[in-house]
Amino acid sequence: MKVLKCILIGFLVLILIGVGGIAYLSRDLSEADQLVINNVDITDMADGIYYGEYESGRFSNEVEVIIENKRIQNVNWIKDVTFKRSDVTKELTQKILEEQSINIDGITGATVTSNAYLKAIENALTK
Repeated sequence: MKVLKCILIGFLVLILIGVGGIAYLSRDLSEADQLVINNVDITDMADGIYYGEYESGRFSNEVEVIIENKRIQNVNWIKDVTFKRSDVTKELTQKILEEQSINIDGITGATVTSNAYLKAIENALTK
């Protein structure tokens, strides 16, 4: 009986850890999913390097955006704590450079992460 009680307590502890883990991973998702990314008119911007960040819960991104000749020349990802960095940032950078805009579709399967990155870029360009 004592063994069964220990097993039951262990099982309940695992369930609580699992529920806590899911709650931790899903926090801030709805806020980042609902972010409005405002386009910025690059043609009005002076040449330079613009720094911006976006922080909300587990999303913490810092970028620098290089503007030359009224065009986005590059986006450098300075600080990133999300786990999809390489693929998402590569694809986002490519889309931004092609469109010369941050008014782009997010990366399929990484919509929330894309929004967090795009908001950091918007913040850089609107400071």
